[in-house]
Amino acid sequence: MSSTPSNKFMPSPKTVAIPKLGVDKGPIHLVQAGLINQVEELGWRVVFDGHHQFEDISPSPNGIQVNDTVCENVASVVQAHAEMGHLPVTLGGDHSLAMGTISGTLRAYDQACVIWIDAHADINTIHSTDSGNIHGMPLSFLLKLNPPAPSPDSVLAKFDWVSHLPAERLGEKEILKKHSIKAFSMHDVDRYGIGKVVEMALDHVNPQRDRPIHLSFDVDALDPSVAPSTGTPVRGGLTFREGHYICEAIHETGLLVALDLMEVNPALADAESVRQTVTVGCSLVRSALGKSSIHYYVH
Repeated sequence: MSSTPSNKFMPSPKTVAIPKLGVDKGPIHLVQAGLINQVEELGWRVVFDGHHQFEDISPSPNGIQVNDTVCENVASVVQAHAEMGHLPVTLGGDHSLAMGTISGTLRAYDQACVIWIDAHADINTIHSTDSGNIHGMPLSFLLKLNPPAPSPDSVLAKFDWVSHLPAERLGEKEILKKHSIKAFSMHDVDRYGIGKVVEMALDHVNPQRDRPIHLSFDVDALDPSVAPSTGTPVRGGLTFREGHYICEAIHETGLLVALDLMEVNPALADAESVRQTVTVGCSLVRSALGKSSIHYYVH
C-alpha cells in the first residue's frame, strides 16, 4: 500500500466534519449507506452533526429561486468547522449550496482556490438565466458577476454576504470567454486524458501547490451510466475512473481543506439507479479522503 500524503493544512488527529446540511434525501442516503464508517476506516475522526432539512426554497417576485438564508447558514457552519481544523465534507442536493460552502472556506482560508467539477458551468447571471433556478448561478455570485443590488430589499441584496473569488479563476460559454475563465470540457479530457487535465487545472489555480483547495463535485459531471440518479445528467460525461482520479489527485496534493459532493437525488430514479449513484458518491468521498484505487499484484 502506498503511503498517504500528509495534509499541509490539517492538524492531527485529522478530522472530517459532516455538517447537518442537506437538500432532499441525498445526504441521508449517503450516510445510511455507511459513509461515516467508511471514512473512519481511512483513519479520519468524524464529527457528524446529524441531518437537517432546511426550509423550502421560495421564488422571489422576479422569479429567481432564493435560498440565501440556507446558503448563509451553510457558510457559517463550514467556516466554524474549518477554523477548528476540521475538513468539512458537505453532502448535498442542490449545487447552489456551494455559494455557502465556498464562502465558508474563504472566510477560514482567504487564499483558497476552487476546483469545480460539474456538467454545467453554473455561472449564469440573473440576466442570462432562462430558468431562474439558483442552482445554475452560484459561480456568478461567487465571482461577483451580477450587478449591484438596486435596493436593500432586492433579490441581489440577499446575497451580499457571499465571499468572492477572483474572476479569472473559474468557468457558460459567452461568460467564460468574456472573463477569460479557465474551464476544461470533455473534449479536453478526450484529447489530453484526465491526468493532464487535472494537472493543467492545478497549474492554473495553484501553480506553486501551496494554496488550500476546496473541491466542489457535482455528480452530474459523471456519465449517466455511472451516476443516473441526479437532477441534470448529460450523456458523454466522466467515466467512473475519471471521476475518481480527480478526487485521488486532489487528495495527493495534501492541500484539500473542504469537499462538496452534490446533486445525489434519490427521488429521480429507480431503486437500483439510486443505489448505484449513492455507492459512487460514497466512493468519490473516500477517494478524496485517501482511498486509493491502485491495486498491486505479486507474481
